[in-house]
Order: sequence, then structure tokens, then C-alpha cells
Amino acid sequence: MKHFSILLLTLLILASCKKEKDFVSLSGKLKNNKDSLLTIAGQKGPIKTIKINANGTFKDTLKVNKADIFTLQISKYKRAPIYLKNGYDLKLEGDANSFMNSFQFSGNGADNSNFLVSQIGESQKIGNPALILKLSEEEFKEKVSSIENKFDSILNSYKNLDTALVSKAKKQTDLMVTYFKTEYKKIGVVRKGNPSPKFKNYVDFKGGKKSLDSFKGKYVYIDVWATWCGPCLQQIPFLKQLTQEYKDKNIEFISISTDEPRRSGGSWETAEKKWRKMVKNHGLKGVQLWAGEDYSFQQAYKITGIPRFILIDPNGIIIDANAPRPSQPSLKELFTKLGL
Repeated sequence: MKHFSILLLTLLILASCKKEKDFVSLSGKLKNNKDSLLTIAGQKGPIKTIKINANGTFKDTLKVNKADIFTLQISKYKRAPIYLKNGYDLKLEGDANSFMNSFQFSGNGADNSNFLVSQIGESQKIGNPALILKLSEEEFKEKVSSIENKFDSILNSYKNLDTALVSKAKKQTDLMVTYFKTEYKKIGVVRKGNPSPKFKNYVDFKGGKKSLDSFKGKYVYIDVWATWCGPCLQQIPFLKQLTQEYKDKNIEFISISTDEPRRSGGSWETAEKKWRKMVKNHGLKGVQLWAGEDYSFQQAYKITGIPRFILIDPNGIIIDANAPRPSQPSLKELFTKLGL
């Protein structure tokens, strides 16, 4: 009995001293696969290429310098994250036609890669960040809080995550939330639901001067543009069509030229002449105004690129500080929602 106990103790000691393998085992099967190679890449490029059999199966091993997020891909447009650490034994099941979204990892270390796939899937649901930044303050706070809670929930649903990955995931969520809050703060007074900054005494092509208050009681769709701006000129036919289509509606289409000396021959007089010539030669419709030396409206709306379109309600309240372009179907959809 004594010898048996010594033998058992020896076996336990040997088992506890067993060295963890210093490589990753990776196997799996991709249904509907037509590619022959699977590539694993790190930040500095490919580290392993694995052959995919005709039936979609593959199996191989590789070493990594340290635990990290790598990219698994079979083509330029079929890529997915994978978390690798020496000692992991991963098995992947998926469909090549629904590459990342169909992935399910199993085996030692699988939670890390499954978490990454879930996290990216949630990121894709966020949509266009620009639309989030257009929300009213209350809606914005609710949206950002919801995004943060969803990512935290995903993180908490996986119990066997590597500590380094947990730290990285929390940092990424914090950075995303900080980005939204910082950008929203930059928008400042020109967010949806706030009174619009005003322009005053802009030169009217038809004579006299106009201010934003001149159009109180009507919806106002403003096009901030310049004669030298190619994308601005591309929108002219669509804007002319809109102006004609909504001529009997309670909306005014206002074009504000930002032409100035640097692009117009070196003088304000030349800049105004260039604007007037463009309006006349192209038969521009709606209210045609020239801002001249007054940059206050552009600065208030933080306009750094043109064309820029702004939609304001009859009470002077901002509906959209970065409204859809005339060429975009979503603009008419917005007009319909407003009863126009």
C-alpha cells in the first residue's frame, strides 16, 4: 500500500509539472467554401497559411509571440478576428457564405474569439455615427448609454476571457463612448431642437438684403455653397428640381454663396461678380444670397466643407444641421414626415 501511495504521488507531481504546449492548435470546417487557403495575420502581416481541404476542413498548428487579436481570412473580403495564445486548442465551425457572422468557436480558449465575433456584430448594429450625433440631447444620452450597456453585457456574458482581452475591450468601449460625447459637445448650439444661429443682411441677387428672420413662418432649406466647388455644382440640378416641385409648399430654398477674394481674383467685388454671373448663367432658382465678408453663420454651424445643407423649421428651430443633399431620396422622405 505504501508503494502504491508513493507511485500515486509521483504521478501527481509529474502531471503538475507537465509543461503547457507552446503552440496553438487550430482546426475546423467551413461549409460552402471555395478557397484553398486560410491565412492567419498579425499586425505585421501573415504568420501562418493553412491548407483548406476540398470538403472545407482544415487542421494545423502555429506559434504566436504573445496572446493577441489576429485576423483569420480566406480572401480580401472574408475576414474575421481570432484570439490566439500558445496552449489554446481551437475548433471553428462556420459558413464561407456568411463568413464571420456564422462563426462558432469551441475548445480551450474559444470564449475569447466568440466574444470578438459578438462584439463586432454589435458594432455593425450601431449604424452611421453621424446620425447618432444628430439626435436631440435626451435621445443622444439614451442612445450612447444603450450602446455602452450592450457592449458591457456582451463582455460579462463570457466568463473565460483572457485578462489582456478584457482590458482591451473595456478600453475600446470607453474610447467609443468618449468619441461620441466629445463630438456631440463640439456640435454645441447647432444640434437638433435648438434655435438656429442667424445670418443677417446677406446680399440678395434680386435686390436688397435678406436675413434668416425674413423667412420666419416657413421651413427653410439652406444650401451653403460656392461657385468654385465641384460637388456643390453637382447638386444644382437636383436643387432646381426640388425648388420647382415644392414651390407651393410652406418651404423656402435658400442658397448662400461663400465666394470670397482668395478664389475670385483677389477682391470682394470680383467675388460678388463671379457669384452673380453663376446665378444668371445657370438660371439658379430659389433665394440666392451672398454672405460677403460675414463668416459668422458658417462659423456658428462649424462648416469646414461644402456643400452643406441645413433644415430649419418655421419657428427658427434646427431640424437638421447637416441635412440630406437634394440628390438623396431621404430628403424627400424627411419633407413628407414634416407634412410638406
